[in-house]
Amino acid sequence: MKKLIVILIVLISILTIIFIAKQYFSKEISNNSKTQDNRNINEEETIPNNDLFGKYYNKASKIIKHMTLEEKVGQLFLVRYNDNALIEISNCHPSGYVFFAKDFEDHTKESIKNEISGLQKISKIPLIIAVDEEGGYVTRVSRFSNFRSQKFPSPRSIYDQGGYELLSQIEKEKAELLLSLGINLNLAPVADISTNPNDFIYSRSFGMDALNTATFISNMVTYANEAGIASSLKHFPGYGNNADTHTGIAIDNRSYENFVNNDFLPFKSGIEAKVPTILVSHNIINCLDSNYPASLSKKVISELRNTIKFSGIIITDDLAMGAVKNYVNDGKAATLAIKAGNDLIITSDFVNMYSEVLEAVKNKEISISRIDESVKRILAFKMAYNIKE
Repeated sequence: MKKLIVILIVLISILTIIFIAKQYFSKEISNNSKTQDNRNINEEETIPNNDLFGKYYNKASKIIKHMTLEEKVGQLFLVRYNDNALIEISNCHPSGYVFFAKDFEDHTKESIKNEISGLQKISKIPLIIAVDEEGGYVTRVSRFSNFRSQKFPSPRSIYDQGGYELLSQIEKEKAELLLSLGINLNLAPVADISTNPNDFIYSRSFGMDALNTATFISNMVTYANEAGIASSLKHFPGYGNNADTHTGIAIDNRSYENFVNNDFLPFKSGIEAKVPTILVSHNIINCLDSNYPASLSKKVISELRNTIKFSGIIITDDLAMGAVKNYVNDGKAATLAIKAGNDLIITSDFVNMYSEVLEAVKNKEISISRIDESVKRILAFKMAYNIKE
């Protein structure tokens, strides 16, 4: 009987601590205002020039002071959704989850909304809930009739049918559907340039030249921001006509001038339109770094951060993909990604990569300041897009 009483007391104490911590984090991350534009700026905050989330950094820094190392490291991961999510949230504190088609297949709008809400309720810090709902070839949600009578067409086919006016209407509908389910980040649009139907990426691209693609990307980012959902440009620095990196390595031998004069243009226009996140490919870009895939390359990340001046969230493509597995054999992919300057790691192997990065910090292979830099940016992003329970 005494043992039972002791166990109950311990459980109550743990639940109380979690509740208090969650209240603190939720209060700090969730402002009383409902949109990004009408938030009040604290007088003590300074806004860095051209920094996308700069006005939220002071608040984010205050939160970081109350976070454990384990919580900070967890915030660096955007995890493929799986059956162990509840345990992962409790033990490893991920920044969020990416849902795939199989996660919607047997659901209704109400049931998936409740499932996502349940995840948010047990997480101290509000979760990023992401999907790849590009339209056309890649649709995770709308392919199922429980969510939409027909899947969303590709942006190019919508444009061909009704220009930017129709594209604006469809993207607004898409954003409203995703937000209604609890999804706050759409890993789209595709900013890659492809005009050759034989290219792997062609069916997912806008299928036009650099200038037309740049205009398309600027509009798509604007549509998403106006609807209140976060978007992501992919796949930096531009996929070109390379092979599918889900299964193996793609080596890009194009010149640096080619990237500057073509592939970078849509990314630049998206940054000017205030895109919050950019996803980096696993292609090996020989003109920038012949030793590492772009997602693990300091040189490629520096090009995005310092040359193109992107101040938002830099995300890796899934580090469990074949292109990375076949290139990094020592189990250090996540460590390399963080050291390269990425903020968020998409992974299907969360627990192992989490442990890897945690150990790298403890061994001083990764500095605390490097971790804090990304965590501050991630928390500020969550505030900017009103991501909350």
